[in-house]
Amino acid sequence: MDTLLLRLDESVTGLFGQWNLWTSAIFTVLAGFLTYQIATRQDPDTHPFLLARQAQGSAVRQPGESPIYRAQGSPHGMPLNASLNVKDPGASKWSRGRDGDLRDIWRQAVAGVQEDGPTKGATGRILTVLGTDKAIEHQLGDITRQINLIGQHIADQGGNRVAIYLPNSVELIATLFACAFYDLTAVILPFDEPVDAIISMLRRSAADTVVTAPGSFPFDVVVNSYPALRQLIWVVDEGSKHMDWNEVPQGTGSSVNVSTWQDIINDSPVDAGKNLPRLDEQEAPRDVTVFWQSKPGQQEEMVRFTSANLISGVAAQIFAVSTSQRIGPSDLFLPADSLANTHTLVLTLAALFSNASVAFNSVAPQADDLTVATRGVSPTILVATPAALLKTHQDSIARVNASLVTRALHRMRVRKLTQSGAMPIAAAAGGPGNKLRLILTADRAGAASPRLSSAVLADLRVLTGARIVYALTAARVAGAAAQTGFFDYRVSEAEQGGGCHFGPPLTSTEIVLRDMGAWKSGDEGSKGEIVVRGPCVAGNEAALGVAGMMRDDNTLTYV
Repeated sequence: MDTLLLRLDESVTGLFGQWNLWTSAIFTVLAGFLTYQIATRQDPDTHPFLLARQAQGSAVRQPGESPIYRAQGSPHGMPLNASLNVKDPGASKWSRGRDGDLRDIWRQAVAGVQEDGPTKGATGRILTVLGTDKAIEHQLGDITRQINLIGQHIADQGGNRVAIYLPNSVELIATLFACAFYDLTAVILPFDEPVDAIISMLRRSAADTVVTAPGSFPFDVVVNSYPALRQLIWVVDEGSKHMDWNEVPQGTGSSVNVSTWQDIINDSPVDAGKNLPRLDEQEAPRDVTVFWQSKPGQQEEMVRFTSANLISGVAAQIFAVSTSQRIGPSDLFLPADSLANTHTLVLTLAALFSNASVAFNSVAPQADDLTVATRGVSPTILVATPAALLKTHQDSIARVNASLVTRALHRMRVRKLTQSGAMPIAAAAGGPGNKLRLILTADRAGAASPRLSSAVLADLRVLTGARIVYALTAARVAGAAAQTGFFDYRVSEAEQGGGCHFGPPLTSTEIVLRDMGAWKSGDEGSKGEIVVRGPCVAGNEAALGVAGMMRDDNTLTYV
């Protein structure tokens, strides 16, 4: 024992006797590296096994088709997600709620959080963003009054099919809910379209009422070309209220009833319209008609969604968000894509039903940069176009690559994100807002829109500090056909450009790949035309006209 202690003493003495400046430097580097690894260590945000097989294929497949793929949350043999599980006042919390319809979304937004907890009764805010430093808050009670008065006015004037030609705004959402509450058909037109396209959409939808803004709607031309128009409601901004908008231009020979949104509201009694109409379970709201344009210059495809289609899409989007990251009153939701796009509309309805605050910016959908789209507001959840994300990526990467230090730091964070499966604690280059936590974007099937590779998505997650969900949308699908998992940060280096995929189907859809030319399903894998089925699909089934395949992890991608 004495000999052992003597040798240990000699070893320690010899070690420190040889200690010099180089030894100190090496020790400091090693100690700093180990300390950094321990201090910044994060567990993966989700278990890797959940990413290895993200959808279930049916045990049997039909000739000429692949197996039917479903999300893990809606296994085969169970109905697809079609319900908001709306609980009426006084109902047991253990009982199954109603599927719900569009009217229940606004009722929930007004009522606030119903579940027991610290946020019980909390409601979101509705904001209109003006310029770079001004945001106007709208009281929920005032919007309820607008819904009632506008809906009643249109119904009293004999309106039946209401075309909404507005940019993203409170009035667009209020008109949509007015149609739901007052048994009217809503027709949402893409904004800022050529005159001939507007007239074509009005004819095809047989609209008799138009809600629009001055300066964007060619009234004279439309009245002369579309005599079926019977009612027009101008949404006038603050700077134009002094003008007379109720007069029909001379020479048109039209009997169109012209009024303004503000006059309808202001000329009504103060106490009128404060309470929503009673809910009649026997009558569901009418269909919502939208237009889908795949390519510029191509005629838009007109699609009629039932209220049940939209509710199924909303329910699936709410379910798709992890429980720990659910949308709630603490979130500020900004749709920086057009509400005429059903993907953006469904996500906005989901935010309203989740009692999140919602900000409307009429110019955000035209912005090609997230920094521009988010001026004047700091959202926590953002819906953006792939083009805007690509522009943001190009600008941010250029700034990162300007310095060797920032470039090395960015690469380290990307590697940690993709290999460890954990979001970095802080963004490398900053983003459009330090509160941003989730970005939702989508590829339009069959459209000439830019696609986001998994490598670009990984860069953007690090650059913005937000998780990104990438979806596949189609004309006849309310919401999305498939979208990436909330915690799926992987980069596929095997495919060209880093590859991309759209994740598994949602809980409201199932996907089958039907043989298409050279793309066939067999022992080597599932390939073919993407066909989507489910309660969120208009007509319950839609062939997208594009070829796709299922990867080894059962996520959908283009061939």
